[in-house]
Amino acid sequence: MVIVAGMYELAPELREAFLDSRKEAMRTSREETGCLEYVASADPIDPGRVVIFERWTSQEHLDAHLVAIRSRTGSAPIPIEWKKRSVMVYDVSAERPLI
Repeated sequence: MVIVAGMYELAPELREAFLDSRKEAMRTSREETGCLEYVASADPIDPGRVVIFERWTSQEHLDAHLVAIRSRTGSAPIPIEWKKRSVMVYDVSAERPLI
């Protein structure tokens, strides 16, 4: 399993437009083979921050997703400039319930 996690920092007044512009991409991505979780959400404390979280069954599925994103036409999110972005991929070797 691989996890993609990160954040975007942007002007608070742009956050809702940023999230709205990504809703269709979230719906489409969640239907892709190997996608376990795919979400971009507003940080409840910081009005200028969006958190992203994705879980994929394998790196191959994530790679296919990235190719699919690049090949889509007419469905690209509207460009919204962010101040800072940090998105990382984590390779997971095991998982277990928290409690």
